Amino acid sequence: MKNYIAFVFDASWNTLKGLWVTLKVLFLPSITVQYPTEKIVPYARFRGMLAYDAEACIACGMCVRACPSKCIALAKAAPAPVSAPVEGQPAAPAAKPKIEWYTIDYGRCNFCGLCEESCPTKPKKALWHSLDYEAIFSTRAEMVRRWKRGDDLWGTARKTADGQLAPITDQIHIQSVPVRK
Repeated sequence: MKNYIAFVFDASWNTLKGLWVTLKVLFLPSITVQYPTEKIVPYARFRGMLAYDAEACIACGMCVRACPSKCIALAKAAPAPVSAPVEGQPAAPAAKPKIEWYTIDYGRCNFCGLCEESCPTKPKKALWHSLDYEAIFSTRAEMVRRWKRGDDLWGTARKTADGQLAPITDQIHIQSVPVRK
């Protein structure tokens, strides 16, 4: 009889402890996200999809050499002709090397961040991991993104049947989604 009463008391005590936890959590704010109208913004050190800025790139190729999965390729633009210096005037500064095109194959990228770390452009990086964690690809060809000067954040991809490069229109940038409070 003594063991039965101890068992009942122990079970009642454990039940009350569980109810106390439930009661405390009951009045906390909801943590449910109403996807897709609300999206969680990841932490600042999150490594999402790679983004590229053709204007900041100096075409050094460090990102290509640092990439272990060989998913990055670039082509340097032809250098601009240099005019002869005029006597008595200071020499013109050397032009920053430019790129003709830059591609990233998201199907091969393992999001390690080595390309971003090797980029020597400071303070604004030419290549960085954005906070974007979702992307939609219909075909394997769409996973290869290409940038030229003047392209937007997502670049262009082969979306048409004839293989022409088309701008990415259906990609939603995570910073354009309302932040959940």
